[in-house]
Amino acid sequence: MVPRTLAPKLLALARKFPIVTVTGPRQAGKTTLCRAVFPAKRYVSLEAPDTREYALRDPRAFLAEHAEGAILDEVQRAPALLSYLQVEVDARPARGRFVLTGSANLALLQSVSQSLAGRTALLNLLPLGFDELQRFPGAPRNLLEVLWKGAYPALFDRALAPADWFGSYVGTYVERDVRQMLNVGDLVAFQTFLRLCAGRTAQLLNLSGLAADGGLTHGTARAWLSVLEASFVAFRLPPFHSNVSKRLVKTPKLHFYDTGLVSYLLGIRSPEELRTHPLRGAIFESWVVSEIVKARVHRGLPPNLFFFRDRKGAEVDGVLECGEQLVAVETKSGQTVAEDFFDGFAAFDRLVAAGRRSRRLRRVLVYGGDERQKRTRADVIPWSAIDRYDWAAESS
Repeated sequence: MVPRTLAPKLLALARKFPIVTVTGPRQAGKTTLCRAVFPAKRYVSLEAPDTREYALRDPRAFLAEHAEGAILDEVQRAPALLSYLQVEVDARPARGRFVLTGSANLALLQSVSQSLAGRTALLNLLPLGFDELQRFPGAPRNLLEVLWKGAYPALFDRALAPADWFGSYVGTYVERDVRQMLNVGDLVAFQTFLRLCAGRTAQLLNLSGLAADGGLTHGTARAWLSVLEASFVAFRLPPFHSNVSKRLVKTPKLHFYDTGLVSYLLGIRSPEELRTHPLRGAIFESWVVSEIVKARVHRGLPPNLFFFRDRKGAEVDGVLECGEQLVAVETKSGQTVAEDFFDGFAAFDRLVAAGRRSRRLRRVLVYGGDERQKRTRADVIPWSAIDRYDWAAESS
C-alpha cells in the first residue's frame, strides 16, 4: 500500500475519540488504509451476510466478541448496530476502540448523527490525490493520461485497463448503492442519467434540463443526484456569496470526484481522444477542483471551496476560503498562457474590494503547461505542481 495522506489524521483522531468513522466512495481504499493504520485490530466485514446477520440478530454478543475493539467495515449495512455501539462506548469510552468504514455516506451519516454524535470523529477518504498517485510505480506522467485514467487505487495496484474496471465499477458498485438508497427499478434510465451528469461536469447545475434530457420528473432527477452525492460520485460546488453584491449566480456547479469515471461515461477510450474532446476544459476544471477538495479533506479539513460567476458571465472556477484570505483559482487546460486566462479575476477583485471587511486575496492560475510563473495578475502553476501548492494552509 502506498502511504495515504489521511493516515496521520486518522491516527491522531483515534487518540482522542472512542470511535473514528471513515466514509468515502467504494474502492477508494478505506479498508486498506484502516487495516494498515491499525494492524493490531481485528477486522470484521459486515458485507458478509452471515456476519451481518449475527451483528443484527444479537448485537450485544457480537460486540462482546470485540470488546477490545475492531475495524467494522461497511457498517452502513447494519445501521441498527450503532445504537448498541453507543451503549458500549459510553460504558467503556477508551480512545480508539472502534474504527468504522462505510461507502454510502448519506445512510451512514444519518445513523451516525442519531447514535454516535459526540462519540466519533468523521473523516472522508476520496480517490487518490495527485500527490498519492505519484507514489505508485508506473503512475501516469502526462496530463491527458492523468485525466483519462482517474485516481482509483485498483487501477494502479493491479494495472487494470480503465474501461474494464470502470465498467465493473458502474455496474457493481454505483448501481448497488442506487438499489440500497432508492427504489430505482429502471437501471438503464439511471445509467443514462449518470452519463448525462458526466456530460455536465463543471457546468452550472440545471436540474430541470437534466430531467428533461433524461425523460425524468424533476423530483426523480433531484433524488438520483442525491444518490450520486451520497455515494461520492459527484458533488455540488456552491457559489461564492458576498453580502455586498446581489448579482451573483446562486446555482451550484456540478463536479465529479474522478475524471477517469467521467471519461469512461463519455465514451473516451484513450488519452488521445481526450486531446480534441470538446469537454477537455470542463474535465480539467473538475480535476483541479477535486484535487483541491482532496488536499483539504485528506487532512481532515472542510473543503471551504466555492466558485464565482456574475450575471455578466465573469467567472472564477474556484474560491478557497483560508481564514481571512481568499484564494481565487482559475483553470485552463491549454499549454500556453494567454492574457485572457486572467480575465475572470478582475470581476472577482471588484467584488472583494466592495466587501464590508478587508480580506487578503491571492490569485492562482492552474494550466495544462509545464512552467511555473509569477505574474502580476496571478501565480501561474503547471498542472503537475498542483500538489505542491499548500491548499490546506490558512495562509498559503
